[in-house]
Amino acid sequence: MPKPLSIHNLPSPNSGALRLVQLAMMRSTTAGSIDGAEESDVRVHPVMMRAVNISMEKSLFCPTPQTIGNRATNVKAWVPMSNAVTPPIKISTVTLVGLAAGMLSGMFGVGGGILIVPGLVLIAKMDQRIAHGTSLAAVLPISLASLMSYWSQDKVDWSVGFWLALGAISGALLGTKLLHVLPHRTLALGFAGLLIVTAIRLFLPLTSGERDPLEIAAVISLIAVGVATGILAGLLGVGGGVVMVPAMMMLLTMPSAYAKGTSVAVIIPTALMGTWRNRTKKNVDMRAAAICGLGGIPAAVVGGWVSAQMSDTVSNMLFASLLIVVATRLLLQVRADDKAGTIHG
Repeated sequence: MPKPLSIHNLPSPNSGALRLVQLAMMRSTTAGSIDGAEESDVRVHPVMMRAVNISMEKSLFCPTPQTIGNRATNVKAWVPMSNAVTPPIKISTVTLVGLAAGMLSGMFGVGGGILIVPGLVLIAKMDQRIAHGTSLAAVLPISLASLMSYWSQDKVDWSVGFWLALGAISGALLGTKLLHVLPHRTLALGFAGLLIVTAIRLFLPLTSGERDPLEIAAVISLIAVGVATGILAGLLGVGGGVVMVPAMMMLLTMPSAYAKGTSVAVIIPTALMGTWRNRTKKNVDMRAAAICGLGGIPAAVVGGWVSAQMSDTVSNMLFASLLIVVATRLLLQVRADDKAGTIHG
């Protein structure tokens, strides 16, 4: 009679035996019939579930020349061991998402999450909540590279950034908590509305030059903007630049280049806090985040240089167009989900 499975005779991650174990755990935590096999063929004890998961994680994160993992043997795609239901990820795909996000970050002072989240969900087929957490982690190295580019050109206002960051860190903590509470539909509609209003304002002429002095009213406004930014970061996995950049330009008449450089400076502590919270709640795939984030670094540096060469008018028009595109994508996604009967939890 075959030996019962134990930690000492765990099958290879790529073996057919482990596939049987996966199906067995789906049907029962003890033993059962698997596609015609008798109970004596495969016996799975509950303590084996964790052992099998560990074995499969090793397989998932040992890349072949083309992919990370193998869909047929990825236990996370079959058994809900944790919150992170993440299919195998092609390194080239995630790297390209990172490159595009890096260019956006450098050119517009955003973290890149507005592109990373849909990229991970639509292309890499990642769970929505995991994509939000992973995006926020990937934003870290991208934003750091963008900051170095703007800082080298002396385009960062640290005093404004301090007050924004003060509010953003608190907001990020609140946002990661709300991620488990607020319906995605409500969140997406509200965010899309905010983007459209901001874009319309950016299409109108803006006065820019020397920024206004930081009086008490301006400081309070910056802290409030920071809180809103942090909440968006925790909820949506975006750095919040889509809110901070136009806010600084409108509230303080700050030149767009300075607003963008200051924005990426604030995104870094916001993303750090949000990523820490998401990691404790298992809402982040750190390996995918590392691939995406590192892939975006060179593009972020180039994007920062390109931004410095653009006039404020051209920059505002391009940024407003970007906001319209993002808002439209969100609204179309909500509509598609409504038609499909998707429950937005």
